[in-house]
Amino acid sequence: MEWTGARYADKPTVEVEMFIDAPPERVWQLVSDVTLMPSMSSELQRVEWQDGATGPRVGARFVGHSEHRARGEWQTTSQVVECEAPKVFAWVVEDPDDPTATWRFTLEPRDGGTTVRQWVRMGPGRSGLSEAIDRMPDKEQKIVYSRLREFETNMSATLAQIKERAETRTAQG
Repeated sequence: MEWTGARYADKPTVEVEMFIDAPPERVWQLVSDVTLMPSMSSELQRVEWQDGATGPRVGARFVGHSEHRARGEWQTTSQVVECEAPKVFAWVVEDPDDPTATWRFTLEPRDGGTTVRQWVRMGPGRSGLSEAIDRMPDKEQKIVYSRLREFETNMSATLAQIKERAETRTAQG
């Protein structure tokens, strides 16, 4: 992926992919359980469904509480925008019409298992990253590049944990 010249307004993206030796239905249970995500994330600390929602469905909202060494603590409200079991689960962060980010998992059956992709797009709405760019506009490309690298690292770690959980559970039956 080429990020070196990316600016926030370009809505840069990152995608990671992993093969998991478990059926899509099992992997779906893990990727669509947003309350499970904090146990697999160094940044996301806690998630609660809102408005009486108890699980994923289009329109359901959840609040995520996050922490980062450079930014401190914050929370965001997200809304599920795609939910097609066991294929696609996606949500937007903050304003659905002008999200600060869009996140998506896609699952494809392959060779008795599942190819999982996790994808994120920054922007177009303003985010905490926008505040850093406002303070140091001459460093925008470096700020965006660093955050994309963090996303890539964290997403790879999340998929590795999903893989371990899905394959362990499958092996146990």
